[in-house]
Amino acid sequence: MTPDTTAPPQAAGHDWGRLNSRLLLVNLSFLGAPLAMFLASLVLTGGKTNLQVVITFASLFVTFLVISGIGLMRLFTTRYRLTEDRFEIHTGLLFRSERSIPVGRIRGVDLTANPVHRIFGLTTLRIDSGEQSDTAARRLALDGITKADALELRRRIITLRDAGRSRAVADNDGVICRLDWSWLRYGPLTVWGVGGVFIAAGSAYRTLNEMKIDPLELGIVKDIERRFGSVPLWYGILVAVVVIVALGVVGSTATFIENWAGYELRREEGGLLRIRRGLLITRSVTIEERHLRGLELVEPIPLRWAKGAKLNAVASGLGGEDENRRRRALTSPTPRAEALRVAAEVLPAGSGLIAREGLLPHPRAALRRRINRALMWSALIAAVPVGLGLWLGSWLITTGVITAVVLVPLLVAFAINAYRTLGHGLRGRYLVASSGTFAHRTVALQRDAIIGWKISRTPFQRRAGLLTVGATTAAGEGAYHVHDLTEDQGIALAETSVPGLLAPFIERTPGRG
Repeated sequence: MTPDTTAPPQAAGHDWGRLNSRLLLVNLSFLGAPLAMFLASLVLTGGKTNLQVVITFASLFVTFLVISGIGLMRLFTTRYRLTEDRFEIHTGLLFRSERSIPVGRIRGVDLTANPVHRIFGLTTLRIDSGEQSDTAARRLALDGITKADALELRRRIITLRDAGRSRAVADNDGVICRLDWSWLRYGPLTVWGVGGVFIAAGSAYRTLNEMKIDPLELGIVKDIERRFGSVPLWYGILVAVVVIVALGVVGSTATFIENWAGYELRREEGGLLRIRRGLLITRSVTIEERHLRGLELVEPIPLRWAKGAKLNAVASGLGGEDENRRRRALTSPTPRAEALRVAAEVLPAGSGLIAREGLLPHPRAALRRRINRALMWSALIAAVPVGLGLWLGSWLITTGVITAVVLVPLLVAFAINAYRTLGHGLRGRYLVASSGTFAHRTVALQRDAIIGWKISRTPFQRRAGLLTVGATTAAGEGAYHVHDLTEDQGIALAETSVPGLLAPFIERTPGRG
């Protein structure tokens, strides 16, 4: 019996379903990539080619052909079903794989659709058991079902999982935050745009080099050299910097639009937070509120200078370290006031829970440590041209001195700012800590979620009488640190946050109580 590949998920919950037949077109479309790259190379080289180019693109075509074949095999051999107690998926022909996840252990049901999937009306449904590992055993994926089938299957999974549990949503709409296109101004405020320009240029150069094509011999490069080859070097460098920054700004803005178009944060029935976003690649991430252990406010430079911030969830069930970083975002880069408002609605523990204002300051030894580190880095950086100047010329010594004069006040200013960012405190059920130099991070972590303490001291901290206290947890990044406390402060913070957890490991000095 051949199931209907276009039918919705089985109503009875015990019949096997298959991937949609339109996945065949998706897999065949992959072959268009090497063909398009070959045509682009012909355009760049003026229709000229060589044996190396043919071999390179032939190997690419074979690689994509194998990928398409694997995708087709998955289409013809994948079966899945949802029963009252588990989700099962069977794949493979020669090497069969039969995997399942108990419904009660499912922590996340996410939908993702890349541009090719969206063209054919398909999506990928990912089911996660929430284990803190990067192994494939903890997650299942249906790559190639219709969006309607995926939504229905997700609804049924959540209904079965939450059977007997109900939650009333105060606001019928349930929307906590939606994208405001005025936030687009925060898109260019990242170094990743400029970095992306160099990565793209490096990748293009490597590809052309492997095809035995000298990029400097291309017609477009020769034309630029002919037009601007006589301009002064400083002017050429200035123009190059302006062009790179402009391309970086365009790239960062385009990335913002791609990642956050259609963004919506919504509270849904069953105690769920749903984040939807994406223009070409749509993403839908589910976070159970009962697994939400806290929040993290991130303010990197230069987003901080524009009074912007990002809000992340500290939650269990978001996978390993890398996957957690991809799924934890609750907001786009947004005004700081908006991020604090969303934090107050997502975690109703007071509007000032995650604000740095009011946190306890750290000892002055932490300030001296940061200033000493700034002076050390200034000296090390300036020492490079000074050292070279002893052999190559006095102008390098002058350059080193100028570098030191510029770096010392700049890095000391950063050090003072980093010290002012330090803070910690207890606010109700939460431990709140703030730190960071180039990116300020303020985290509010449930004290009940702390499962252990990690106390560390570098040799420099030991000389200054300081230590770092790390609160370990099964959520988020696994550990959140409070930097540069005195010994008494660190032990008092740990004992007050989770009484009795650290006490068995403390060696009491006679006479100190």
